[in-house]
Amino acid sequence: MGQPVVHFEIIGKDGQRLQSYYGELFDWDFDTSSSVTGMDYALVEQYKTSDGTGIPGGVGGGMEGYDGHVTFYVSVADVETALQKAESLGGTRRMGPDPIPGTDIQIGHFTDPEGHLVGVVRAAS
Repeated sequence: MGQPVVHFEIIGKDGQRLQSYYGELFDWDFDTSSSVTGMDYALVEQYKTSDGTGIPGGVGGGMEGYDGHVTFYVSVADVETALQKAESLGGTRRMGPDPIPGTDIQIGHFTDPEGHLVGVVRAAS
């Protein structure tokens, strides 16, 4: 069995504008209480369909000098190992492993051989 996608992320220049846009477009509610330091970041709850599918995500912005990205995160047992494997298969490490401040969660980013940004995450144990 493969590793699941567990989170999506939409990051841009104006987090509040993006949250308003996606909130209106998809009827999403945002939780801003766990905002990431230095970012206007809000979490989207996991909306489950009638068959029980759906993943949570985040929408934000405000990182100086960064245009943003849209990506998904795959759950892995070890972020460093996953990043090394991505590199060995032709990907490029972009960041990580890095902790998410105030949590036991660790993340990393890489780009695949065609330049698509992908995230890996090790959840709190």
